[in-house]
Amino acid sequence: METTLILFKPDALHRGLVGRVLSRFESKGLQIVAMRMLRMTDEIAARHYAEHVDKPFYPGLVAFMTSSPILALALRGPEAIAVARKLMGKTFGLEAEAGTIRGDFGCSKSFNLVHGSDSAASAERELGIYFPDGLQDWETIQHPWLWDAE
Repeated sequence: METTLILFKPDALHRGLVGRVLSRFESKGLQIVAMRMLRMTDEIAARHYAEHVDKPFYPGLVAFMTSSPILALALRGPEAIAVARKLMGKTFGLEAEAGTIRGDFGCSKSFNLVHGSDSAASAERELGIYFPDGLQDWETIQHPWLWDAE
């Protein structure tokens, strides 16, 4: 089992897409093990986007991500990171395949609706930023119907 961080960015909230996008992750079989609505601060942005601090797009990224609330989710399932990234589609909406979240709902380079961890190491680091008190371990009655026993 893997757990990944998903952020619903300000554009997803402002456009009223949270329910539609969240249902895609749940329909695929990913389990919500934590959820939190918050306002990203400059400090959180600096921790989350540490590898981008010196890049020219960083100030605009932080301005966007701190402009209004975001929704942070921890999703769990077999290969959750790869599954979530495939559901999200390519970073830029115009390049994302139809049927993906960004392909169906996005058409911008700056506003791409969601963030998902890109590796197990990133997921561990990012989940610690947004859920310092940990995640909720629980098992739905659907598990045997969604995930192989191995």
